[in-house]
Amino acid sequence: MARRPGAPAAYGEDFSFVSPLVKYLLFFFNMLFWVISMVMVAVGVYARLMKHEEAALACLAVDPAILLIVVGILMFLLTFCGCIGSLRENICLLQTFSLCLTVVFLLQLAAGVLGFVFSDKVRGKVSEIINNAIVHYRDDLDLQNLIDFGQKEFSCCGGISYKDWSLNMYFNCSEDNPSRERCSVPYSCCLPTPNQAVINTMCGQGMQALDYLEASKVIYTNGCIDRLVNWIHSNLFVLGGVALGLAIPQLVGILLSMILVVRVSYILPLPHFHGNVAARARGTTATKFISSPFP
Repeated sequence: MARRPGAPAAYGEDFSFVSPLVKYLLFFFNMLFWVISMVMVAVGVYARLMKHEEAALACLAVDPAILLIVVGILMFLLTFCGCIGSLRENICLLQTFSLCLTVVFLLQLAAGVLGFVFSDKVRGKVSEIINNAIVHYRDDLDLQNLIDFGQKEFSCCGGISYKDWSLNMYFNCSEDNPSRERCSVPYSCCLPTPNQAVINTMCGQGMQALDYLEASKVIYTNGCIDRLVNWIHSNLFVLGGVALGLAIPQLVGILLSMILVVRVSYILPLPHFHGNVAARARGTTATKFISSPFP
């Protein structure tokens, strides 16, 4: 910010109580995440528009595109307040940005603590989400690709075991199921075959009808929940680094916004102060001029 009108000349023409470093660092910090948020919203909207209407409504609760859109919109609004607030030195927008970012940080911290304390309930909730995703496996291509990626990455099948795929209407083992995939599992459950040029998408045919020992020769029989828990336990330092990487930008944003709020709040009363000083100076000069005997 340039020097306020009426500021004393002793400070210099280019003097500013607001540090340009703090101001523009906060601006570009928010601008980066503002652009990221717009990309997230655009990708989410595009993914939603590419889906059939019936499929989009059927799996609304487990749609990755909805998650992208919601997170992108919230990030867009938050970073908008930070961008405009820092650029215009608007205290209201800066305080809104700082408060919202603090709330987000505290919610993430509380979620981490509660997830550690109530791990059994979290496990049950994760199991419920995975089962719901299995039910809608064939309804949403994005969800299907996400499940296939997870099962191949963690070498698992289903939530608790491979028999969880009976929850899906196409893979259900009931006698009245006319599906060609009856009692099967997705190809992503199958053990990798060396030097396989073409993926056999029917490798999981009839696997649910076999016992664990027989099925384990062809597919992964362990559930993804146990695999995920084991992965978390073996990568605690990596997860801690990721959590720290998410926390540091938020804390930096809170700190920079509060510094800017304090600086801007400090200079707001200055024009009135300098106006009073100037008025007194003019009055003193006039008194001296009247009382002087010389022209």
